[in-house]
Amino acid sequence: MAKTYEEINEKIKSGKAVVVTAEEMIDIVRSDGAKKAAERVDVVTTATFGPMCSSGALLNTGHTRPRMNFKSATLNGVPAYCGIAAVDLYLGATAIPEDDPANRVFPGKFSYGGGHVIEDLIAGKEVVLRASSYGTHDYPRREIETRLTIADLNTATLLNPRNAYQNYNVAVNACARHPLYTYLGILRPGMANATYCSAGQLSPMLNDPMYRTIGIGTRIFLGGGTGYVIQHGTQHDPSVERTDKGVPKGGAGTVALMGDMKHMNARFIRGASFTGYGPSLSVGVGVPIPVLDEDIAQGCAITDADILAPVWDYSSDYPELKGKPLAMVSYAELRSGKIEVNGKTVETASLSSMPRAREIAKILKDWISKGDFLLGKPVETLPGPESGMNFKPLTERPVKRR
Repeated sequence: MAKTYEEINEKIKSGKAVVVTAEEMIDIVRSDGAKKAAERVDVVTTATFGPMCSSGALLNTGHTRPRMNFKSATLNGVPAYCGIAAVDLYLGATAIPEDDPANRVFPGKFSYGGGHVIEDLIAGKEVVLRASSYGTHDYPRREIETRLTIADLNTATLLNPRNAYQNYNVAVNACARHPLYTYLGILRPGMANATYCSAGQLSPMLNDPMYRTIGIGTRIFLGGGTGYVIQHGTQHDPSVERTDKGVPKGGAGTVALMGDMKHMNARFIRGASFTGYGPSLSVGVGVPIPVLDEDIAQGCAITDADILAPVWDYSSDYPELKGKPLAMVSYAELRSGKIEVNGKTVETASLSSMPRAREIAKILKDWISKGDFLLGKPVETLPGPESGMNFKPLTERPVKRR
């Protein structure tokens, strides 16, 4: 018999809900079958923790005396976007300080960027704000330099356009004779290593492959606090080819997320640096999946052996946006430490932390079991394969010169 969000939330409130992590659900379905598992289990918690570049912070500093309309601003030397309103700022996770040498001395270290500022704010540290403007009658001030903490901000919102990718690439360097410095780490020549980034069988969107429960309004664990799915993420592509179990064979669904930074924990929001590429932000995301019926229970029993990821050559095909994957490998193979690509054994390494993801799934399980976290029923689920939505590359057209 199918359940409803309302019924499950009533069980959570009364302390009677049965909550398990996605990895625990695998064993339950294996031993009891999906039908009995659906009857027994009410909520499955999923999680991931890894670098997610498409992230940032929307900050309101409060008005200065006299008033000022920020037109350029930096936080600890990292530029923030000011084209919103007088004292609203958006700080991107991949922004770099104005005096950073970047890759002029290659490979650049990118030791501090927007993601590190976000971590520092959440950790309660002071940051230096510098801002300037051209001055107006109603906003006459032209400069400010001050120190502030997250407690001094009116609002601090983590606002991430694209997080929690549903599956992703495995990266190798098949052709270049030199190391490649990428957002998936350093790739050594001759396919000496392969890197990937996913929590696999614990990952949120792989446990809800057709987006039946994840959508606008879904309440989640975000960075140690409570957050929400506010939209499908940028580059959301549900049209990706799928396995017989509905699992996409590459990067597919994404989610846009929002949450109050003042209730987050720097253990689950960490600035990251990628040599030769740039800074980023490692984000902890946990999503509860209500077990409404047998099909959802079966989806939450996905294993690493069921998930296939494409191996892409980051020396040619990936940067040129051409070609095809060199191979398809399972997450069970990736986690073994070695994969086979074109007859060559390649060592693997993950940029996603499974211990931290398991910690998040356990915390979310405890919150729900104690009645401290209710499910948010989405007002609209994410666009699925039937929507016709797919991610397209930019079309270049000649520009007429006047």
